[in-house]
Amino acid sequence: QVQLVESGGGLVQPGDSLKLSCLASGGTLSSFTMGWFRQAPGKEREFVAGIGWNGGRTFYADSVEGRFTIDRDNTRNTVYLQMNSLKPEDTAVYYCARSRGYVIVPLRVGYDVWGQGTQVTVSS
Repeated sequence: QVQLVESGGGLVQPGDSLKLSCLASGGTLSSFTMGWFRQAPGKEREFVAGIGWNGGRTFYADSVEGRFTIDRDNTRNTVYLQMNSLKPEDTAVYYCARSRGYVIVPLRVGYDVWGQGTQVTVSS
């Protein structure tokens, strides 16, 4: 069974950048659409970004469009989330997830394998 492990989170100031990584073990990600989600305290887990199996398709939540970039390196079995111009409202636990299908679905139900999450805190 494939396992996903996120890394790269931390405490940053508003306007800073962070790059999250999601490394898969026990299986390949190369044929799967992948997504990033986040969950802030007291809120539902929400979709952030998704990427098709070969990186040719991407889709972003309106709240991060233009600031975040999702990418992948199938040779390294890794998916990335580059986050620029971070805001306090970006503070959350960030999760990567493997999609059940080909289409990028901005809903939790569309994903069947999840990582444990990495904390991102944006504060001055």
